[in-house]
Amino acid sequence: MSPVKSKPADLRRRRRPRQHRCWGHLVLAPLWVAYDANLGTLLRTCDAVGACLAVPDSEHYRAALTRGDTLGRRRPCVHWVRRDKDGWVRDQQEAGWTVVAVELAEGSLPLPRLEPARGRTVVLLGHEHHGVPDELVETADLCVEIPMVGSGASLNVAVSGSLVLYRLAGLS
Repeated sequence: MSPVKSKPADLRRRRRPRQHRCWGHLVLAPLWVAYDANLGTLLRTCDAVGACLAVPDSEHYRAALTRGDTLGRRRPCVHWVRRDKDGWVRDQQEAGWTVVAVELAEGSLPLPRLEPARGRTVVLLGHEHHGVPDELVETADLCVEIPMVGSGASLNVAVSGSLVLYRLAGLS
C-alpha cells in the first residue's frame, strides 16, 4: 500500500498560513507600469516572496490593483507613493536603501549572477515600452538585465519583475 499523499489544498494551508506584514526589506516599485494585468501579477508575486509593493497614489494604480487583486484580504503590504516618483526613489537611496533597476544598461548584471538581497532593497520596474527613466538608471545602485536568446526586445514587465524578486528574496 502506498503512503497517503496530502492534497494541494491541505499543503497550502500548512505551508502558507498567513499574510506577511511589512518586513521593510524588499520593495517592488513598478512606478511607471501602464497595464492593469501586470500590476495584479506583481501584487501576487510580492505576496509569494514576502515583498512589499510601492506604487503611485493615483486613480489608475488604485483601480488596477482593485481589479487585479486575487488575494482579497490577504493582500501584501502596499506603500502608496504620494510625491513625485524620482524624488521618492532619491529619498529611498538617501535613507540607505539599495536601488536596483531592472533594465538593459551598460555594466548591468546578468540575472543569473544576482545574489539575494542582504539589506533593504527597492526594485524599480519601468514602463512596458519605455523602461525605467534614464536618469534613474544612471543613479541606481545596480542594474539587472535578463539574458535572452530570442528575438524579442524584452520580457513582459510582470514576468521580469517576478524573476528578479524571486532571486532577491533568495527563492531561486
